Amino acid sequence: MSTTIAPAVGSGLRRVEGHEKLTGTARYAYEHHPQGELAYAVMVQSTIARGEVTAVNTEHAVAMAGVRAVIWAGNAPRLAEDTEGELAVLQSPRVAYRGQVVAIVIADSLEMAQRAAQRLEIEQAAETHDVVLREDHPGLYKPDKVNPTYPADTERGEFDAAWSEAEVTVDEVYRTPAEHNHPMEPHASVAAWREDGIILYDSNQGSFMAAQTLAKAFGFETEQVQVIAHHVGGGFGAKGTPRPPQIAAVMASQAVRRPVKLATTRQQMFALTGYRTPTIQRLRLGASPDGRLRAVAHDVYEQSSTVQEFAEQTALATRKMYDCVNTRTAHRLVRLDVPTPSWMRAPGECPGMFALESAIDELAIALGMDPIELRIANEPERDPESGLAFSSRNLVACLREGARRFGWAQRDPRPGLRRDGRWLSGTGVAASTYPARRRPSVATARVRDDRRFSVAIAAADIGTGARTVLTQIAADTLGVAPDRVVMEIGDSQFGQAMLAGGSMGTASWGSAVQAACARLRERIGDGTPEPGTEVRYDTAEDVEADAALSRHSFGAQFIKVRVDADSGEVHVARALGVFAAGRILNPLTARSQFIGGMTMGIGMALHEESLLDPQFGDYVNHDLAGYHIPSCADIEDIEAVWVDEHDERVNPLGAKGIGEIGIVGTAAAVASAVHHATGVRVRELPIVPPRLIALGPIL
Repeated sequence: MSTTIAPAVGSGLRRVEGHEKLTGTARYAYEHHPQGELAYAVMVQSTIARGEVTAVNTEHAVAMAGVRAVIWAGNAPRLAEDTEGELAVLQSPRVAYRGQVVAIVIADSLEMAQRAAQRLEIEQAAETHDVVLREDHPGLYKPDKVNPTYPADTERGEFDAAWSEAEVTVDEVYRTPAEHNHPMEPHASVAAWREDGIILYDSNQGSFMAAQTLAKAFGFETEQVQVIAHHVGGGFGAKGTPRPPQIAAVMASQAVRRPVKLATTRQQMFALTGYRTPTIQRLRLGASPDGRLRAVAHDVYEQSSTVQEFAEQTALATRKMYDCVNTRTAHRLVRLDVPTPSWMRAPGECPGMFALESAIDELAIALGMDPIELRIANEPERDPESGLAFSSRNLVACLREGARRFGWAQRDPRPGLRRDGRWLSGTGVAASTYPARRRPSVATARVRDDRRFSVAIAAADIGTGARTVLTQIAADTLGVAPDRVVMEIGDSQFGQAMLAGGSMGTASWGSAVQAACARLRERIGDGTPEPGTEVRYDTAEDVEADAALSRHSFGAQFIKVRVDADSGEVHVARALGVFAAGRILNPLTARSQFIGGMTMGIGMALHEESLLDPQFGDYVNHDLAGYHIPSCADIEDIEAVWVDEHDERVNPLGAKGIGEIGIVGTAAAVASAVHHATGVRVRELPIVPPRLIALGPIL
């Protein structure tokens, strides 16, 4: 193998599967056709938010030609007794939220299944429901932990004493709404039930973990379940673990003993595939006149469902972002008659940093201090919570570089001074952070018969370019050109692998791929590669050593907005993100991830809001016509850059996760820019015109 080939890592290699996607030969989950006569399944949902299904009359539906079965709580296959929460599909007639699956219709065609579903007669006994989160709800309690295993509350120092003595204070409440992940490809599955196992073609963020969950629910060993997700059209956390639609697909195939296709509609995704919990957050910051933080408290109120507890780690970043001896954080949860919230891009850090960074901006104004200099003044030398050294922390470099590029030095901090006709303009800044973690993964590298190499790992490419970056890592490690590497991903039978989430994918998979390829190259030596030569490597023992350092990505977002003084309409004129995220493995795909995260953060700030009707307990804007996301007209200029960060201690690749750092902080920067433009501080997202105008006159 040649050692003079130009390095692939660090180059802007275009997507290796680009031709397949362009020509339509890349198969997504619903496009697979396993052997056997196919059937199609449609989920029928409850129309009450709390109560019970008392009867299901299937007579008219099953009498229709082509209808194979109708299953509901009275006749559905039984899942394992320890199947928990929303995955216990049709295991009880109880209804815990509006939109819960109460029946599944299976027919020879999708259209027939849809028509039959309309002919079902489902009787439901409604009970009084409770669906509204509020900070004085009598059902609030302290959860044992917040996602995934962090303590719900923490306290360092003496907050109460420090707060009472602080000379400059901010005490405000910030609110974020429920938000729904909306990947372009909805959740979809093709399930094939066999007596000795399950094959599931699925749209997910982690095939191996999906196989583990399905095996447990249906009474199989993990190796008896094969989950395949070669191409996935987005996820944003919604496809991190199996949801009710995957259970429904397998259950339908079990009922009719043939392969079954099931696709979730856009409307059904509002109830069945997770969402970001709404939050109510109280931030208290106390500082001395020189800007040094003396007291920080972050109290969070959020919701979960009555069937399953999920507590978002909203105050997590506050525990370690800035240097303050006296810090208190607390999470309180209430179980409501709503679907279970779950992961949505940068869970915890995203809503939590909106509140924290907005409060930091308000503190800077109260101090008469530049918001960048305030952040730098409170830069910690070590992780404030754990006391561990950072593997690297270049937040200050991001702030300085962003200020230089953005022209921050020319900024007049006074609000409401810049006007062009009816348009007011303003600028804002916020910091961002996200953990840089990795988890055990298994990779197998093998010499093929055609003088190329195959590398197999149960990774997931949800549009991030993971398949391409892993190809680059393998090629450099083997000492060959990327076109001599065939990257195989998305099959649970490749072995344990981290899912595409928590900004851990590339670090976890890439470390395994690098190790497997390095050992294969050692085995081959200088001789001719023998076809079939194979090395399998598990990074489990390597990952155990990661606990000795605090590993995080950092960034700074700079935003310029234009606000219509008459209507309150807000446009983002410029967005700049500067990031410190370790070694950038592919600048082309990395830039896409940073910009994608920033765009989603702008959507959070200005557009995204799932509107709940308390009377019916359901979201009224449950489609993409009513659930608004940014379009090209909403963002005039967006740019992402990064500072060089050589972090050899973060993992063998020196790379940190980049999928989520871009969204963190962006919403706070937008809110601060709106305040700078108008003099109006909006503490409840999204910043829609009626909310902005209602808070006071725009200058």
